Formats: sequence, C-alpha cells, structure tokens
Amino acid sequence: MARTRQASEGRMPLLEHLLELRKRFVLIALGLVVGAIAGWLLYDPLLVLLQRPLVVAEEMRGNEMTLNFAGPMAALDLKIKSSLFLAVFLTCPWWLYQVWAFITPGLNRNEKKYAYGFVGAAFPLFLGGAYMAWLVFPHAIQILSGFLPDDATAFTNAQEYLSLVMRLLIAFGLAFLSPVLLVGLNFAGLLSGKALLAGWRWAILVAFTFAAIITPTPDALTMILVALPICVLYFAAVGVSFLHDRRVEKRFADAEV
Repeated sequence: MARTRQASEGRMPLLEHLLELRKRFVLIALGLVVGAIAGWLLYDPLLVLLQRPLVVAEEMRGNEMTLNFAGPMAALDLKIKSSLFLAVFLTCPWWLYQVWAFITPGLNRNEKKYAYGFVGAAFPLFLGGAYMAWLVFPHAIQILSGFLPDDATAFTNAQEYLSLVMRLLIAFGLAFLSPVLLVGLNFAGLLSGKALLAGWRWAILVAFTFAAIITPTPDALTMILVALPICVLYFAAVGVSFLHDRRVEKRFADAEV
C-alpha cells in the first residue's frame, strides 16, 4: 500500500530508481537494435546521401574526390557504424520517450502534461540540430577543397570522412536537445530558473566553444551561425523554467493559506 502511495505521489526509492534506469537502458538498446536492422537495409542510399558534399565540391572545384576503403573489413565496419548511426535517428522518438519516462515519475500529474509536450519538442529540435550540421558540412568541404592544387585527385579515407559526418550530425542534434534537458531538470526540482539565468555567461561561452570545436572550418561566421541558435534555445529554457518556478511558488503559497 505504501509503495502504491509513493508511486501515485511521484516519489520513488533509490532502488526503484536504479531498476527503472536499467529498464530504460534495456528498452533503448532494443530500439537501437531494431533501428540498426533498418539502417543495414538502408545503407546504400545513406552512403550516397553522405557523399553528396563531396560530389558538390567536386562539381564546383573540378577536382576528383573519391572515397577510399582500406580493405574489405573497413567496408564491413563502416556499414555496421552507419547502421547504428541511422538507428539513432530512426528511433529518436523512442529513446527520447524512454529518457523522459525515467524523469517523469518524480513529477506530479499536471507537470507530466508539460513534460509530454517537451518530448514532442525534443524530436524536431534533435532533427533541426542535425539538419543545421548538414547545412554547415558542405560549406566546410568546399572551403577545405579549395586548398587542393588544380587537377589534383583527393582520395578521402571513407571511415574518417563518414565518421566525421556522423559525429557532426549527432553532436549538433544533442546540442539542440540541451535546453529540453535543462527544462526537464527544472521540472524535476534539480535546477531553478534563477540558477539557469545566473549561468548565462557560462552558457554562451560553452555554446561558442562547442561551435568552435565542432565546426570543421576556422571561419568565424560559421561558428557564430552555429552558436547563436544554441544560445537562443538556452534563454528559451530559462524563460520556461521561470514560468514553472512561479507556478510552483504559487501552488505552495495557496497550500499554506
């Protein structure tokens, strides 16, 4: 009876939290396995798509740019990695739901409704971040290919090139998810809106540092275009957290009356 009361109030003992965390990890892993099977079947069109920046640079520069596989094992290894990479995107709603399902037991019923809304917001944010990376990457390839001598052929290591594209897309997607995670911590009572606002200088520094590290080119314009959306999303998270904190304070004030 006591356990049922705790679950209805949104409180869980530490052991139950650990069991719930293990459950969510297993469900995420199973979802990724299913997504990887689909990714294996879609490997060929994915490979054509990921090579598109090289094709565009080749057309603009006139230099031949070819992917080079070190051996048959390298091709198999790349196919496995590409399948897992595609699984992250195909199962994005699934693993995002599992993350939020682990957080929401600590929330009351009204707050869970808002949390479900943020789950819906997280999916397009993740895809939006990946899409921004996809827009930045061809620009980077064009700049870097500009250093090639005329009529030179660039043999690009397939594993290094495609791993770079995959890391870039996933890193941007996760960066765009960070405001949603901050709001989730606020709803869970672990981070206040005031604390988020107090750390705005560090947030901007982290955003620009991330942009400087993750963008393949050294030009400042690309770095700024990457960092600005992250900063805007951070301050949006601050605003949502302040609204939530006010609701919580009002609820406590009404309860004391």
